[in-house]
Amino acid sequence: MPNTEHTKREGRLEVRVSHDVKALCQKAAELQGRTLTDFVVHTVVEAAKRTIHENEFVELTLRDRTAFVEALLNPPAPNAKLRKAMARHAEVVVS
Repeated sequence: MPNTEHTKREGRLEVRVSHDVKALCQKAAELQGRTLTDFVVHTVVEAAKRTIHENEFVELTLRDRTAFVEALLNPPAPNAKLRKAMARHAEVVVS
């Protein structure tokens, strides 16, 4: 993702907020030594990156990883529904 400080700003986002929300954001921006616009853009970009990261990567617990690997190494025998689906697939799909 390009650095927002050195990227030409051509897109536009507009948002209406209450006076309280604007004052809160303004105070936070001042504490960081940023303009309100820079603060909002920086904060939104970081939140967007975090949201995308959290949804693109699956983090498994040790128990989940163990169960996953166990299922790969020792898969259960196909049940009746799976055998029926495999038979239907063989009828429909020509390889």
